[in-house]
Amino acid sequence: MKFSDETEARLQRLMASCPPGNKRSALVPMLLFIQDEVGAITPEVIQEVCSRLEVSPLEVEEVVSYYSMLRRKPAGRYHLQICTNISCMLVGGAELFEHACRKLGIGHQGVTEDGLFSLEEVECIGACCWGPALQVNYDYYHNVTPEAFDRLIEQLRRNHSGRSEP
Repeated sequence: MKFSDETEARLQRLMASCPPGNKRSALVPMLLFIQDEVGAITPEVIQEVCSRLEVSPLEVEEVVSYYSMLRRKPAGRYHLQICTNISCMLVGGAELFEHACRKLGIGHQGVTEDGLFSLEEVECIGACCWGPALQVNYDYYHNVTPEAFDRLIEQLRRNHSGRSEP
C-alpha cells in the first residue's frame, strides 16, 4: 500500500521509536496515522499494518474493534465529536448532540449524504471545564450552544466551498 511522503515519514519515525523487539507498541498510533490519510481501517490497511509490525490480522482486528476512534468506514470531511459525559451533559451536551442530529439530518456515527460531515457522540474529550464541548477533526470548541453550533456548521460549509476560512 502506498502512502504520502508525509505519512510514510511519520510511520518510519514511529517504527524507529519502538522498543527493540516490540514493534506491536506502534499498532494504535500507526492505525491512527493511516486512518488520517486513508479515511478508514480497510482490509488493505490491516494487511499493510500486519506486514510492517509482524502481527496477525486477528491482533489488529482486536484493536480496531476495541477503540472507538478507529473506523471501518470513512468519516465526513469534518468529523464532529460531541461530548455527552456528565460534565458536558450537565451544561447541555445531550441537547447539543440532539440539535446536531436534527441540523445535520444524521445520528450517531452517521455521515451526511454529501460526505461533508460525520457525527459521533463521545464519552469525553477532556474539556470538562468548558462544556458543552465538541471536537471537529482535531480542533476543540468550548461552551458550544446550539446557535454557536449552527454558525460553526455554516462556517465549515463556506470554508469547504472555498469562499471563506473559519
